[in-house]
Amino acid sequence: MTGALAGLLQGLEDSAPAGAIRASTWLYPFLEIVHILGIVLLVGAAFLFDLRLLGFSKNLPVPDLARHLLPWSRRGLYLIVPSGLLLFCTNAVALASDTVFHLKLILLVVGGLNAGFFHRFIASSLPDWRYSNTPAAAKTVAVCSIVVWVMVITCGRLLAY
Repeated sequence: MTGALAGLLQGLEDSAPAGAIRASTWLYPFLEIVHILGIVLLVGAAFLFDLRLLGFSKNLPVPDLARHLLPWSRRGLYLIVPSGLLLFCTNAVALASDTVFHLKLILLVVGGLNAGFFHRFIASSLPDWRYSNTPAAAKTVAVCSIVVWVMVITCGRLLAY
């Protein structure tokens, strides 16, 4: 780790918000709860949509399900990002040197790229497959999504120990 990065990480840990979170009996657990609720919204909605893409609940039209579920994933992200950053600040130095944390960050990037690929290249044809078979590319993205999010959650839990 470079001196500048180490200084930045130490500065985050020494910041007033990080200190307040560590000093509070309830703030850290509150942030964890917000983070977990965000994960429930993001991953829960994504899983349900991915399962539909894989052929489950074929009676539900894919475009309607996308319009209903995917905004909930976005809302989950609004909870996950700020709470995750605040949780990171409390232990930035140790987390930045943890291989599991590195893997989690890489997986988050893969998950974002996977979702971006779906929305950029596949979702435009979504109205055409209301009840019909899902294209193979969409199924591949769905499997990738499920695997990546399970691994991200696993990494998150491993970081707690």
